[in-house]
Amino acid sequence: MPKAKPKVKLKTHKATSRRLQMSGSGRFLRTRHGKSHLRRNRSARAKREYDEMQTVAAVDVPRIRRLLPYAKKNRK
Repeated sequence: MPKAKPKVKLKTHKATSRRLQMSGSGRFLRTRHGKSHLRRNRSARAKREYDEMQTVAAVDVPRIRRLLPYAKKNRK
């Protein structure tokens, strides 16, 4: 009887894993683009908004799940 092939490990996309975080409720969080360039011209309120993490759009979540196969799968 032939041996069963071992399951192939999935690779994590390292650039994605560095750019995104997962919240406690299971949502993916990202930073806003444009944080480091021409920020002096913006109002104080706009500058503060750059410090907040944004949730990733729902249409992008399936693609991110493929890039991060070992993220917490059980959460939505």
